[in-house]
Amino acid sequence: MAANAYILVNADPTHTEDVIKKLEAITGAVIHEVLGPYDFVVDLEADTQEDITAILRHKIRPIKGITNTVTCICF
Repeated sequence: MAANAYILVNADPTHTEDVIKKLEAITGAVIHEVLGPYDFVVDLEADTQEDITAILRHKIRPIKGITNTVTCICF
């Protein structure tokens, strides 16, 4: 069974274009640019919750320009 999460992302406004390009390159991710307290919502699907954690730690948080993330795991 697949694991799903919504990841709420804040980004430095000077890096927005680069951030969205790098987020869009992540397999299993659908990116929504939004208005409000967050800049992007990443709808992420992976095989397991551990895979979600690995993607967050190694592919999302290290992106230059991302200043904050909040992860909401779906169950």
